[in-house]
Amino acid sequence: MASYKHSDYEVLRRRCVELDQAGWKQKPIAQALGLTQGWVSQTLKKYRQQGPAALQWRKPPGAQTRLTNAQLLQLVEELNKGAEQQGFVGSVWTRLRVNEIIKKLFGISYDPSQVGRLLKKVGWTAPAARSSETAG
Repeated sequence: MASYKHSDYEVLRRRCVELDQAGWKQKPIAQALGLTQGWVSQTLKKYRQQGPAALQWRKPPGAQTRLTNAQLLQLVEELNKGAEQQGFVGSVWTRLRVNEIIKKLFGISYDPSQVGRLLKKVGWTAPAARSSETAG
């Protein structure tokens, strides 16, 4: 299968339908466009089900968050209490630590790379670590 940009696929889908409507079979369409027969089949199936809208390129939807807005607020409240208050040694929050809190509170585990995105979504940044020493 040839290498195409996202915008090229809309053109290819339209051409695929044109060739189909001109009486071409799927295998010759695939060969002519440099695509797989399965891709052609799926494109024609979507076109029959959804009409011309199926040919337009759309950004694929991302996965839905597994935490509700209420749970995200609860998570932020817990994080704001501090890492030491949550039983960790030291005041630094890490993605792994945040993930442990998420697991403890909600029974859900995230990949550490997704924890950062989740925190960014709620606008949470870890407060600066405070020294345990007091000025004297």
